[in-house]
Amino acid sequence: MTELAAIKGIHHVSALTAKAPENFEFYTKTLGLRLIKKTVNQDDNSMYHLFYGDEKGNPGTELTFFEMPNAGQTRTGTNSISATSLRVPSDASLTYWKQRFEELEVDHDEIVERAGRKTLAFRDFEQQRLILVSDEHNEGVAGGVPWEKSIIPQEHAIVGLGPVQLTVEQGEHTAAVLIEVLGFRHKGSYPSSVPSQPDIEVYEVGEGGSGTEIHVEERTDLPVERPGRGSVHHVALRVENEEQLKAWIPRINSYGFPNSGFVDRFYFRSLYFREGNRILFELATDGPGFDTDEDLLHLGESLALPPFLEERRSVIEKMLKPLDTKQS
Repeated sequence: MTELAAIKGIHHVSALTAKAPENFEFYTKTLGLRLIKKTVNQDDNSMYHLFYGDEKGNPGTELTFFEMPNAGQTRTGTNSISATSLRVPSDASLTYWKQRFEELEVDHDEIVERAGRKTLAFRDFEQQRLILVSDEHNEGVAGGVPWEKSIIPQEHAIVGLGPVQLTVEQGEHTAAVLIEVLGFRHKGSYPSSVPSQPDIEVYEVGEGGSGTEIHVEERTDLPVERPGRGSVHHVALRVENEEQLKAWIPRINSYGFPNSGFVDRFYFRSLYFREGNRILFELATDGPGFDTDEDLLHLGESLALPPFLEERRSVIEKMLKPLDTKQS
C-alpha cells in the first residue's frame, strides 16, 4: 500500500467568466500571465476552459476559467471560495501594481497587511475577487518563473498562486477537514475586515508559505453565495503523482464525502470532493503537464483537445466562438 505523502500546496484555482475574449485580454494584457492552454470543459464541451500561469503552467501557478456566456452576476456570500491570491516578488511590486491599476482603471483597494504580508486587493471586469500578495518575507514552497514575453517587468511579474480564502458559515467544520483529512496545520490568524466577525484563521500544508495556505473566514452576517460570473468554482491541491492520488481515494471515501473518484484530465489526474460547507476541493497531480500535446514555445495558441475528445473536434469547434489568443 502506498504511504500518503503530504499535500504540496495549491495546484490551481478554477473560476467562471461570461466573456472569454475579455477574460483573455485582462489576464494576459493587464496581469501579464501566459495563456498556457486553450481547451474546453471536459464535462461540457460547448464551453472554453482557459488556463493561465507562468512560463509553462507549473503547478501552483495556474488560474483557470470556464466560460459560461449566460452566467449571471455573482451574489457574494458564505460557503464560497471568496478570494484568490497571486504572488508577486516584493513589497515594491505592490506599489508598481497599484500605479498600473490606477492607470488602467482597474478596481482596487489600498495596500494593507494580511497574515504578516503586504497585499493589494483588486477586482477584474466581472468583479472576480483577487489579491496580490508580496513574497518579500515569504518562506516555503517556491513560486514559478514568469514568462519572458510577458508585458510585465520580471522584477514585478506574478509568480504563482498565494493563499486562497474560503468564506464559510461554520469555520470549525472546514478547519476539521483541512487538519484531520488533508493534513494542514494551523498557522495563526488575523482580524476580519468586519469588526463584529471572528478572526480569519490561517492553515498551511507541506513546506508551508504563501503557496500552501488556506485562509478560513467565518461569517454569520451573510447569505449563502449565489455563484455566477466572477465566482470561483473550486480550489485544487497538489499531490505528487497518480500513485499518490489513488492512495487518497480510500481516505476521502472513509470520511463519506461525495466525490468524483479518479478522473483523467490528461494534463493532470484528479479527484474532486465537497465538504460540509459546500466548498469543492480537487486533488490534482503535478504532471504530466501542459506541454504533453503542444510545444512549450506555442502553448495556448490553438484549441487543444485531449485524445479522448479529438474525434469530436469538428463538432466542438462549431460550438465555440472563435477566440483570438495571440500573445505576442
